Amino acid sequence: MDARTTGNQLVDPAFHADPAAYHALLRRLRAEAPVFWVEPDDYAPFWIVTKHADIMRVEKSMDLFVNGPRVMLRKTVIDDQIRKVTGGRPFLLNQLPNMDGSEHRFHRKLTQAWFAPARIKVLEDELRGYARDLFDRALQDGGRCDFMRSVASWYPLRVIMRIIGVPAADEPLMLKMTQQLFGPEDPEIKTEQMDVIATVNGFFDYFRDLLAERRARPSDDLATLLAGAEIGEKEALSYFILAATAGHDTTSASIAGGLLALLQNPGEMQRLRRDMTRLPSAVDEMVRWVSPVTHFFRTPIEDYTLRGQNIAAGQAMMMCYPAANRDEEVFEDPYRFDIGRPPNRHLAFGYGPHLCLGQHLAKMEMRIFFEELFARIDSIELDGDPRWIQTNFVGGLKSLPVRLTLREAVPA
Repeated sequence: MDARTTGNQLVDPAFHADPAAYHALLRRLRAEAPVFWVEPDDYAPFWIVTKHADIMRVEKSMDLFVNGPRVMLRKTVIDDQIRKVTGGRPFLLNQLPNMDGSEHRFHRKLTQAWFAPARIKVLEDELRGYARDLFDRALQDGGRCDFMRSVASWYPLRVIMRIIGVPAADEPLMLKMTQQLFGPEDPEIKTEQMDVIATVNGFFDYFRDLLAERRARPSDDLATLLAGAEIGEKEALSYFILAATAGHDTTSASIAGGLLALLQNPGEMQRLRRDMTRLPSAVDEMVRWVSPVTHFFRTPIEDYTLRGQNIAAGQAMMMCYPAANRDEEVFEDPYRFDIGRPPNRHLAFGYGPHLCLGQHLAKMEMRIFFEELFARIDSIELDGDPRWIQTNFVGGLKSLPVRLTLREAVPA
């Protein structure tokens, strides 16, 4: 395998929009070069790690593998721009994925209780209402809709905005800025004027006003908690951005990708609808199948050897979660969508100290969504070709045209 060719494929957003080609490359890497040095054009070189066990080993060793100075794929020209506006720092945001050690533990603990199962359970009735409303709207064109754009994108967005304290009228703005942040290379999203720094500043301006409002008028939401927290303004604003973007985009991708998997595997669809007690297991399989977060980086603070490869201190390592979640040594028949897969030790939520803070919320959202969907529909089928967003970080479906028939009434 060639370091430049393979690297250019891995960083190419359009390549990620072709799941078959993307997973074929990851499969080859796992088999032939599970720890591989790549040198893509326009990006700093890095190691890509594709085996489940290796990613677990790195993720749990925060004393040896740190999150800076590189966290995600970004062109060197963008890195240079960020360092210019931050006075040499590699990050625009001071948020959990960039933090280590005691700083990470402190900031994680700030909102951990908000996302605990007992706390989010009180939102269940509201979540059901959001889902039902979206399904009803999907009938407006005779049951034909783009499920990703009309339903799946909006449901988790409404949930996380409710938790943060963002009014419903501002949800389209939040969705637009999230797409600009996670999919800046997609030709349907990209504009000549758009750049990462401008998008982040747009988020900062919005949430700075929300912080000021909550200090004046507290409420029962995350914004009020952060307004009273003993952290700097930039840390608070960064927290908002993390919650507002990662808190819905990944779940939207998992819902839409999970539905597509069911539609493409009608036996599994029938199996689930016959026995809805399988839904928690099905949700985990959907998340494994989609793996919306493609990677995070870790960097060793001292020389380290992994699978015979000598990794020098300071050399960035990409933890490739979609590759780990198809690892043949961990998952039996990993390219089969199986709603009853036991056990399902996927790494789509990460692993170790950086395990996703919102995983319980995401699973609850998905469970409720599919409970309500299957309670209300008579049928659902593809109504065109699905398309994937062109991005090399947080990915998933961009379009999922379907035709569905809802039942006329649901008992109160």
